[in-house]
Amino acid sequence: MFKLFLKILIEKIWYSKNFISFLLLPLSWIYIFFVELRLKLYQFGIFPINKSYAPTIIVGNMVAGGTGKTPLVIWLACYYKEQGFFPGVISKGYKGRYTTNTQFVDSNTDPILVGDEPVLIAKKTKCPVLVGNKRSTAAKEIVEKYKCNLIISDDGLQHYSLARNIEIAVIDGQRRLGNGFCIPAGPLRELKSRLDSVDLVVGKYLAKKSEYKMEYIYNDLVSLNNPKDKMPISDLDSKKIHVVSGISNPQSFYSYLRSQNYELLIHEYPDHHIYNENDLEFDDDFPVVMTEKDAVKCFKYSNERYWYLPISAKLSERFTLDLNELLERNKYG
Repeated sequence: MFKLFLKILIEKIWYSKNFISFLLLPLSWIYIFFVELRLKLYQFGIFPINKSYAPTIIVGNMVAGGTGKTPLVIWLACYYKEQGFFPGVISKGYKGRYTTNTQFVDSNTDPILVGDEPVLIAKKTKCPVLVGNKRSTAAKEIVEKYKCNLIISDDGLQHYSLARNIEIAVIDGQRRLGNGFCIPAGPLRELKSRLDSVDLVVGKYLAKKSEYKMEYIYNDLVSLNNPKDKMPISDLDSKKIHVVSGISNPQSFYSYLRSQNYELLIHEYPDHHIYNENDLEFDDDFPVVMTEKDAVKCFKYSNERYWYLPISAKLSERFTLDLNELLERNKYG
């Protein structure tokens, strides 16, 4: 409960200009100094940049917390797979407990070992996924060992040690960049001007004229007990449902469920929460609905009342055309 309280408090500070955020500004200036110094050290060649071993697309964000990177990574991997590429995905594997330099991930890998998002990506794309603390090491291995000819990095906008051909920044179109301040006074990892240097800016739900809108398509519910069982969300046998979420910003998930005329009994946990059986035990027979990211950590506790709601990203034809043009232009350097 303390972690959830802290999350709510931080979001209140970061997504408005208030007394506390202004009080923290001097610490933000110190943070900015070191962020900019580090960037210059890479730009001037003092810190080495490791060359890409295949065309590399970085999908990252400007703020701390989730913005929708993972659905876009999944879309990119599936799209380029259909185009005849053999893409591989690299990730840090946030909160994963692996101890080796790199760790291969497939749909059956324990998310406690490698993090929940890499397992979800592997499950949805059927592409090689590799986690590693050093993205340059993971990039090299995914090409040499798994013969990938396109690298997609889940996160990594600020990891300058890996060379990149295309940078895509994902922002939450509703919350944008919060109060516009850098950590710790606000959510920004870098100055707002960093957006001017990326190749494409994708806005989740809402996008400005120069950006590309990404929408979420909500699909049929899938049973945790038997993933072959699917049904429209309207077929749930109760209008009151338990909703379990351990994602950064679950408000859109809640809004969609409410739009389907359900009364929600919300059980909210911090992002990347590791579930135990008690987290999913309720003293009634109402259905339990969760996100797919949560589901990868809950299959071992499943019963016939547990369902997850898969989503898929939808992007415009303009985004696809501009992305392909950038890749063709930049893939050799």
